Amino acid sequence: MASDPVRSWREPFFKNRGTLLALPAVSLALFGRPTPGSIALGVPIALAGEALRCWAVGYSGVTTRADTVTAPKLVTAGPYGYVRNPLYVGNFLTALGFTVAFTGGRSAAARTAFAVAGLGTMLGVYAAIVPLEEAYLRTTFGDAFDAYVASVPRVVPLRTPARPQHGSYDASVIAKAESRTFVTFGAMLLALAFKAISARNA
Repeated sequence: MASDPVRSWREPFFKNRGTLLALPAVSLALFGRPTPGSIALGVPIALAGEALRCWAVGYSGVTTRADTVTAPKLVTAGPYGYVRNPLYVGNFLTALGFTVAFTGGRSAAARTAFAVAGLGTMLGVYAAIVPLEEAYLRTTFGDAFDAYVASVPRVVPLRTPARPQHGSYDASVIAKAESRTFVTFGAMLLALAFKAISARNA
């Protein structure tokens, strides 16, 4: 697989996924125009996305921060019983929430442009790296992964978790695995607060 040209162009996307996904967040922080209503609507959505990430990380562990695709075991429990990519679904919710929160004072056209640019970037990055991850998991876990793929969808969660489930929850890994995410989330909240206060005092 190392010589696979398709894999070779996907790997830089995986390694730099954090930087690529940070670009829309920086744009929101710089050019967003939040309102009290948009903050009240958007922040709970963003928090729900981060809560989903924390739930998933408690099962998958710190390998979610690796620069190369790796997985010591195939986890199918917790949120992984509902959807194959709960971390990315959580990221999408968080990005959607902050997009709503930051753009309430913009025109409808500008809000749409922010959403298309930000969420479109996210979809593009994930379209590049998810096949890379799945190729690794299929090579590593074989029939077990194929069975998992057959019973659990990529992005649209099941109403009830699929069986069997393998893996256990360990809350102790969240602080380490999510430290950068927490910093970014906090910075976005501070930017929201700063912009809201500045608009009120203008």
